[in-house]
Amino acid sequence: MASNHLFIILSTLLLVPIALSSMEETRQKRTEKQVDVVVEGMVYCQSCKYLGSWSLTDAKPIPYAQVSVICKDHKDRVSYYKAFSTNENGYFYAQLEGFKMSHYLLDHPLHSCHVKLVSSPLENCNLLTNINSGLNGSPLRYENKRLFGKTYEAVVYSAGPLAFRPGYCHPKTHL
Repeated sequence: MASNHLFIILSTLLLVPIALSSMEETRQKRTEKQVDVVVEGMVYCQSCKYLGSWSLTDAKPIPYAQVSVICKDHKDRVSYYKAFSTNENGYFYAQLEGFKMSHYLLDHPLHSCHVKLVSSPLENCNLLTNINSGLNGSPLRYENKRLFGKTYEAVVYSAGPLAFRPGYCHPKTHL
């Protein structure tokens, strides 16, 4: 009988530290913040008045346009690619889910990622422009913007603004 009690006490003493360490790991996992990378920007239709320039004066936002975010690692290999749509106001918020940096400095989003125009849903404004490098890839800018939640943090980068242009503009008439 005494040996049974001794066995139970020893078993309990051995299992308590295991249970406590498991509880501590669970608590740490719950309090670890997930840090995401986000890219935001606007897509416009350039005004005919400013065609051939980089001006976006009188430009109109394009709802549901497509842009792509492309990231390359320090060996110039594509490490991330995804297309995103603008909302009804021409704004895109691209959360780079799954983005990983194999080298914390060389693969940093500011150095490795850029945004390109993909397509416009507007038939009368669907030609690509290179305004802010929309054809070649608009570099990201860090504008000291972060979003915080209880278990979430996002570093927000900006790109563009980017623009498509009309395929046809009415000729100017002089009276």
